[in-house]
Amino acid sequence: MPRTILAAVVGLVLLSIPTIMVATWVSGAKARLAQSESAPVDASQRVAVAAAADEGYCNGDLRRVLRRVLQSCGLLGSGAGVRGCQPVEARNVATMSGDDFNALFNPLAQRAGIIEFERDGSTLDQSDRDLISRLFAEQRGASYFFVVSRASPEGNVEHNRDLSRARAEAVMSHLRTFNDPDLDREVGLLWLGEEFAQLNTQFCSWQRSGTGECTPDDINRSAFIAWIDCTL
Repeated sequence: MPRTILAAVVGLVLLSIPTIMVATWVSGAKARLAQSESAPVDASQRVAVAAAADEGYCNGDLRRVLRRVLQSCGLLGSGAGVRGCQPVEARNVATMSGDDFNALFNPLAQRAGIIEFERDGSTLDQSDRDLISRLFAEQRGASYFFVVSRASPEGNVEHNRDLSRARAEAVMSHLRTFNDPDLDREVGLLWLGEEFAQLNTQFCSWQRSGTGECTPDDINRSAFIAWIDCTL
């Protein structure tokens, strides 16, 4: 009888070892993933960037945000073409304040552009199309073209979500006229409505399709466009 009990105990121990090992491995993997997401990127471990990229611009924080946005908004690994992110998704994907999100793009001031729309409008005029065409032609080895559209807080929230989406899709429709076979793998759309990452008037100094007055409402009736030259 004692020998039978001993054998049973040994059997239970042997059966539990794989379970314990798997649980330990999963726990360790989760910890490593969390650490890799939160830890600053050491200069010696940075991912290589495109030849035209400013390495100081492609820092670890920006890469993490871009990777989340690209994965969640339909570019990386989906194979489904451009899908886009709406305001609530974009805020959750970015995992940062609107001001911090906007600040990530400050180094692109000389390369990005802002397409300004009429109040309650989503139609491109000739100056809008000209700026989109010029900036899209200046790829310089970059991999992803971002279109981040907004609405000023002049209507209700739902209307402004739809309006900012229509503005992003207007830019995309013009991009399709270039017949770029890689377009659906290059373009990331975010429509932010009035709810997240409103621009302040410091962005009035950026390249704009509008030439008139630039108030906070003017600059947020817009779509920010830029090639992002970071390899993720």
